[in-house]
Amino acid sequence: PGQLSGGQRQRVALARALVNQPKVLLLDEPLGALDLKLRENMQEELKSLQKALGITFVFVTHDQGEALSMADRVAVFNDGRIMQVGTPEDIYQRPNTRFVA
Repeated sequence: PGQLSGGQRQRVALARALVNQPKVLLLDEPLGALDLKLRENMQEELKSLQKALGITFVFVTHDQGEALSMADRVAVFNDGRIMQVGTPEDIYQRPNTRFVA
């Protein structure tokens, strides 16, 4: 594992998590340590994988663009409280608080 690139390590970790065939997979900042090009490639791979497997991915990120481009539904949190839940379009076009905006 020490000889693997960041992207390869991410793929190995994902494979280990998926081997048990979970119904829900929590991904906590999975792309944060990757450079931009690799991050974009991994976003596409994750979206394709999620659709192919048909399982729910809970994708935690602090990156607004990543959240809006990856998600079917977005939950915006502030201090542990849910501020708004909706589609990426709803969140972007119709924020319900100043914080969400």
